[in-house]
Amino acid sequence: MSSCPYSLFPPVNQGEGCRTVPLAGHVGFDSLPDQLVNKSVSQGFCFNILCVGETGLGKSTLMDTLFNTKFEGEPATHTQPGVQLRSSTYDLQESNVGLKLTIVSTVGFGDQINKEDSYKPIVEFIDAQFEAYLQEELKIRRVLHTYHDSRIHACLYFIAPTGHSLKSLDLVTMKKLDSKVNIIPIIAKSDAISKSELTKFKIKITSELVSNGVQIYQFPTDDESVAEINGTMNAHLPFAVIGSTEELKIGNKMMKARQYPWGTVQVENEAHCDFVKLREMLIRVNMEDLREQTHSRHYELYRRCKLEEMGFKDTDPDSKPFSLQETYEAKRNEFLGELQKKEEEMRQMFVQRVKEKEAELKEAEKELHEKFDRLKKLHQDEKKKLEDKKKSLDDEVNAFKQRKTAAELLQSQGSQAGGSQTLKRDKEKKNNPWLCTE
Repeated sequence: MSSCPYSLFPPVNQGEGCRTVPLAGHVGFDSLPDQLVNKSVSQGFCFNILCVGETGLGKSTLMDTLFNTKFEGEPATHTQPGVQLRSSTYDLQESNVGLKLTIVSTVGFGDQINKEDSYKPIVEFIDAQFEAYLQEELKIRRVLHTYHDSRIHACLYFIAPTGHSLKSLDLVTMKKLDSKVNIIPIIAKSDAISKSELTKFKIKITSELVSNGVQIYQFPTDDESVAEINGTMNAHLPFAVIGSTEELKIGNKMMKARQYPWGTVQVENEAHCDFVKLREMLIRVNMEDLREQTHSRHYELYRRCKLEEMGFKDTDPDSKPFSLQETYEAKRNEFLGELQKKEEEMRQMFVQRVKEKEAELKEAEKELHEKFDRLKKLHQDEKKKLEDKKKSLDDEVNAFKQRKTAAELLQSQGSQAGGSQTLKRDKEKKNNPWLCTE
């Protein structure tokens, strides 16, 4: 008897295993690995690298050196207001194998005065790629075989060659990323410090990572074919690398190197740096393991947490397996209950607000009536005062007219009396001439 992890139909009895039976002749399913290889080669592969590090540490140059090409890109400045992630995808071809390579660079990382939240855009970007893949998985009609997987498979964390210790920004960022991505720490521009300082620096970095609980990617040793080389390479982490796209003639060969006044540093010379080790581990030996770890470890952790937030679980409180239908129905009923509760709360809130508004309107109406009454009374008082004043003026005008009439009458009477006396004197003079002589 032996266990059978895969079968066409689920076993009737979960405790019953599969039987091992001999074959009477060649069947042909031993060609499955070849079929898988041919199918994979025809579909091509994808690999996504995240380069995290401060501006000026040679991230772009190292990518050009690793893949022996010149990727298009603009140099970043130190004036970025925040951290931005710049993603570029390239189609590469080597022999008959196609690779869709995506390089994501952190522009402006470590350039701000306040570096407290510098890691957040990186975490959000990684989670966004996980979320996009999860949404594709949850679709009714999935096209995962043609879907461009943008999940980050490897994070090359560039450490400044200070020769002293890790910066707090580096520790915080790697701690936030270690559960989301495969971190491979590398010392950038390692030709800036001496070999003795470099050895001490590596020991210091490893010690700080362990003491702060930062989990970096360990090359797998469970596969016998690569166990020895991976075990040896794990002891060399973090890799001290140098990048250069300039080729110089050294001896009879053209080699990638950096020319200094004091000598030449060869990029592919293992006595000068660990570039060859990084290339071997990242591309030639463990690229598929990095892809597998991303899917089976980091993405599964994100997926599990996300589904648990949505209410999905593997077992109920009685340790019985949950069915998707039961979970969906329970979640749907819970959602409908919450919806009804919110609807009732909104209705009560609406009624309450209507009552409050009605009370406000009634109060405003009352105030308007009171104001109208006050204005009406004031108008009436003013009108009465004006009428009284008008009456008084009318009385004065009438009295004046009466006085005027009386005065005119007296004047006319006085004029008549004066005229009569003059006529009388004239008559007397006429009758008595002596009066005129006198």
